[in-house]
Amino acid sequence: MHLAAFLSSPAFRKLLASLIVLAVFYGVLRGVRRVLRLTISDERIRYRRNKLAYYIVGGLAVLVIGAIWMESAGKLTTILGITGAGLAVALHPVVMNIAGWLYIIVIRPLRVGDRVEIGRVKGDVLDVRLFHTVLLEVGNWVEGEQSTGRIVHCPNSVVLSQPLYNYSKEFPYIWNEIKVLVTFESDWRKARDILLQQALDKTEDVQEELRMQFRDMSDRYLIRFGKLTPIVYTQIADSGVELTLRYLTGVWQRRTSQDAICRGILEAFERESDVDFAYPTYRIYRLGEGVNSP
Repeated sequence: MHLAAFLSSPAFRKLLASLIVLAVFYGVLRGVRRVLRLTISDERIRYRRNKLAYYIVGGLAVLVIGAIWMESAGKLTTILGITGAGLAVALHPVVMNIAGWLYIIVIRPLRVGDRVEIGRVKGDVLDVRLFHTVLLEVGNWVEGEQSTGRIVHCPNSVVLSQPLYNYSKEFPYIWNEIKVLVTFESDWRKARDILLQQALDKTEDVQEELRMQFRDMSDRYLIRFGKLTPIVYTQIADSGVELTLRYLTGVWQRRTSQDAICRGILEAFERESDVDFAYPTYRIYRLGEGVNSP
C-alpha cells in the first residue's frame, strides 16, 4: 500500500522525470563526443570541445532538474540564495577551489599540456577540473625533470594563494647548465671552446625557432636576454678550473640535450692530451713526509 502511494506521489513523478532528463542529457553528451571524435583530429582542440560540451550539457541538466523540483522561480531563487550563503561559510575550501577554477578558465595561467609548478608540485597538466588540476608529476626523486609516473591532484585554490610557475606557456625553452671541472694543468681555454662548440652543434637546429619565440614573447612582456646562444663561464675552484656551460633547451628536452652534449664533451676530451678532468684530492702526511693520494 505504501509502495503504491509512493508510486503515485508527486515526488516519484519528479524523481522519474529527473532520471529521464539525466539519461537524455547523458545520451546527448555521448553523441556530441562521438561527433567530435569523428570530425576533429587535433587532440588538443577535441579535448577543449569535449570539456565545453560537458560544462554546457551538465549546466543545462542541472537547470532542468532544478525546475522540475522547484514549484516556482521565486522559491528557487530563495533556496539558491540561502544555500549559497551556507556553502560560503561551511564549505570555504570548496568555494575557493571553484574560484581557482574560474581563475584558471578566465585568466588562463595554465592550459592542458603545459609544464607547471604549483606549490611544491611540478608536472605536466593533464586536466583542469572544477575542484582540482591533474598533473603528471616530474622531478622529485627523478633527475632531469622526467616523469615519475605519479598522478597528482592539486586543489585549484592553490593558484590563488601561491606562485604558479609555467615553463611552456609563452616561451617553451629553459636555461640549463652543465658544470665541468678540469685540472689547473689543462688547457682550460681549449676545454672551454670544446664545451661551447658541443652546445652550438647540439642546439643548432632550434636556434631560429628559439629567436622567433623570444621575439613573440618580447612583444607581450618587457623582457630582455643579453644572449640566447650558449655561453661558458669560468671560475677558479679548489681542485681545478670550473667551466659552466649555459644554454637554452626545450622544456621537455632538458635531459636528452644534456646527455647529447655530455657525450660529445667526453669524446672530445678523449682526443685531447692536454685536457683532463679534475677531481677532489687529499694529502696524507706520514712520518713527516707528504704523499699525494687521490
